[in-house]
Amino acid sequence: MTSKYEKFKFTGYRLKFNWYYAPLFVAFWFVLFYVSVIPSFYNYPTIVTVEDEQTNFEKFEDIFVGERSERDLFDLSRIGTKLVGTPANEQSAVQFLTDRIEKIIAESRQDLYDIEYDIQEATGSYVIFKMVNYYQSIQNVVVKFSTKDSNSTNYLLINSHYDTVAESTGAGDAGIMITTMLEVLRKLSKSSNILRHPIIFLFNGAEENPLQGSHAFISQHKWANNIKALINLDSAGCGGREILFQSGPNHPWLMKYYKKFAKHPYASTIGEELFQNDFIPSDTDFRIFRDYGEIPGLDMAHTQNGYVYHSKYDRFNVMPTGTFQTTGDNVLALARGIANAPEMDNPAKHAVGHTVFFDYLGWFLVFYSEEDGIIINVIVSLCALLSIGLSIWSTKKNTEMEWKKILIAFSIIFGLQLLAVIIAFGVAILLALFIDAVGISMSWFSSTWMVLGLYYCPMFFVLGIIPAIYLTKTKNSDLFLANGVQFFMHSQCIILVVITFIMTGLGIRSGFIFMIATFFYTISVIINLMTDKLQTAYLWFITHCICQMFPFMFYTYCAYAFYVTYVPMQGRDGPEGNPEIMIVSFTALMCILFGGFICPLINMFRKNKIIIGISGVITIIFLIIAATPAGFPYEDKIHPQRYYAVHTSRTFHKADLSIEKNESGFFVMPVDRRYNSAKDVLLHKEDIQDLNEDCNNHVMCGMPIWNARWIGWKNESYWIPGTAPKLENTPKLTVVSKTVLRTSTVYELELSGPDHMSLFIQPLDGSDLISWSFPLEPLEKNMGPPYFIYYSYALDNRALNFTLEFESESNNVHNFEVGVIGHLTHHQRLYNDEFKEFLKSFPKWTYVANWMSSYESWIL
Repeated sequence: MTSKYEKFKFTGYRLKFNWYYAPLFVAFWFVLFYVSVIPSFYNYPTIVTVEDEQTNFEKFEDIFVGERSERDLFDLSRIGTKLVGTPANEQSAVQFLTDRIEKIIAESRQDLYDIEYDIQEATGSYVIFKMVNYYQSIQNVVVKFSTKDSNSTNYLLINSHYDTVAESTGAGDAGIMITTMLEVLRKLSKSSNILRHPIIFLFNGAEENPLQGSHAFISQHKWANNIKALINLDSAGCGGREILFQSGPNHPWLMKYYKKFAKHPYASTIGEELFQNDFIPSDTDFRIFRDYGEIPGLDMAHTQNGYVYHSKYDRFNVMPTGTFQTTGDNVLALARGIANAPEMDNPAKHAVGHTVFFDYLGWFLVFYSEEDGIIINVIVSLCALLSIGLSIWSTKKNTEMEWKKILIAFSIIFGLQLLAVIIAFGVAILLALFIDAVGISMSWFSSTWMVLGLYYCPMFFVLGIIPAIYLTKTKNSDLFLANGVQFFMHSQCIILVVITFIMTGLGIRSGFIFMIATFFYTISVIINLMTDKLQTAYLWFITHCICQMFPFMFYTYCAYAFYVTYVPMQGRDGPEGNPEIMIVSFTALMCILFGGFICPLINMFRKNKIIIGISGVITIIFLIIAATPAGFPYEDKIHPQRYYAVHTSRTFHKADLSIEKNESGFFVMPVDRRYNSAKDVLLHKEDIQDLNEDCNNHVMCGMPIWNARWIGWKNESYWIPGTAPKLENTPKLTVVSKTVLRTSTVYELELSGPDHMSLFIQPLDGSDLISWSFPLEPLEKNMGPPYFIYYSYALDNRALNFTLEFESESNNVHNFEVGVIGHLTHHQRLYNDEFKEFLKSFPKWTYVANWMSSYESWIL
């Protein structure tokens, strides 16, 4: 009679597949990605046309008409750049909106609905990014839509913005969201299905300034106190599927409605936690509504083609047509669902914690409470440990090995697998540091597939080669080959269980991503335990692969979404950080999640070390590519490198108000890590000067900094002397009065000038700024000098009056240095020939955002 041991030996637990099946095995996973993930990511519904609605209104009564939104966006984009303070934003865009709104009102079901609109003009201030943001006479167009017989005072707010940055027509950011809101309003106004609660549509006229329009509404508008929930719509790209990346906070009922009503779900807790921990170099009005209005909501944004974001390439003609229907279907359904939600009567009663949420390839949405997530993570992890224990017991029974040998073998394999994970991650990080150090970072910027060779392949190599060496050295042991491979995967599962426990204990909701890998692996282990046939044949291999298909598709979907969203962002995340670290960290996470359950399977094929070694060869090839022109990251118009170039006039005054230095030139600020790419080929490269001396002697280096986020980039910026720009309406700072008190000095100042200005206030030695007429938060929270005030106006150009109070050791000293910057952002007609030639000297593969400015400083 054949023993069980001999039966296992005979049925394949020592045998290997022929080597030529390995390429098919590897190809299977690539094919699975391309036939499932890619089509799912770019899956759009058929656009509904105006003719569809006109010929069959009953069928399309409550269905969003994507073509009308598309037509509206074409008309809105034709207005051009809509910068706060320009006629295009303050007149043309407002007229466009009011015309559309009035037409909607005229054609609405006036027997069922009341629609009224208001053009808000507001002045105010608040603190954001450690700077005071002061706005004057900015505009919002606000619409209230309500059912005639509704007496509800609880409103749903839907918000997006129509203003743009300089040069951009803003088709993606966020024109399409504006036209989506218009069509949602129109469809609701014609529907016979009434709503329980009113909806406020906020067409925000000053989001890019930043976030002024939302602050003006929530802090001053007559309808603001009634807002109970929010749908915020924005963009970090140009179209595609809009991702829900923030929910709540602490209002899980909103996710219930998103799951029920969103027809094309695309959402992730991972995105939410990345965004809220400042890994994403953007912000939205959601922050203002949350912080200043305590309003819970859903924050959604387009992220596709982020290369054109905030540039002149953000145009109507690059918008994917499917975007209009996808976004419209979701927003219309969510508006209906939330506006009829009973939770809107008293949202505070339902503020019961965070949620875990994610979509699976856009097919369906999974969400549950944070408390349920803890329970799920713990139960799945314990089941995984139990199933692994039973599998080891089964291996002992079938191989007739002693417990001591089995446990020693498993302990060694666990240590090796842990070592493999650590080394794989370490190798990837070292590669990232090396790539950045030799100046070839961001080779994946225009060719995302470079990540595969640079970071995935070295990790696959390490995760595969360490098991391969061990299994080769122990091929004559009592432990069968297949059992050894299984032990490596058991070890990987235990590692993920430990990580799941740690993340759960730290309250990191994204820990669910480790739980999913554990869950599906546990299923495959249980199936193999329950079926003797699978325990004694190659079929266990097939069962394992089938169970790995589902997490593999999910993780590659997450990875693809991450690269589509995050890679373009690295082109505007500043020069001071190393983008390779973030890319390699996420890549390593994905490798650990699915690579640890796939790479060991290579050892089931003959010539396994050669096959694994190919991934190491691929890494070397990709490093060579990255170092050659083939790995250059930028392309004209499609994937440009960004710079800011500002034609600037600078005047520095001494303490006696005489002029210390007066000069003009070009301030150039790189916006990504490869900040020397264009510097080496500029027309005036022999004149380039660094800013070290200016940074030591003048507030904010004497440079025309616009946004507080740019302050950290000044060390990589440079100055090129040039002729004086032709400026008009430069800032004028007037000392209205100076009052010397017993222990302090109070200055009353007046500032006038262009519609965008910045002030930097640097107290001098012996003086402290103890009070001012701006929000006190920077002083109370010790945000530290130089204090940054950003000031803009739209309709009203009256001078800004403010006071500063300094406490000083002596009343005879000078108290502070002030730098005043005027930004002329829409004055291209004044550019002189030298500035035009300077801009032309940048390579074709760059995008240079440009304007003129003045910088003037005084010691007072």
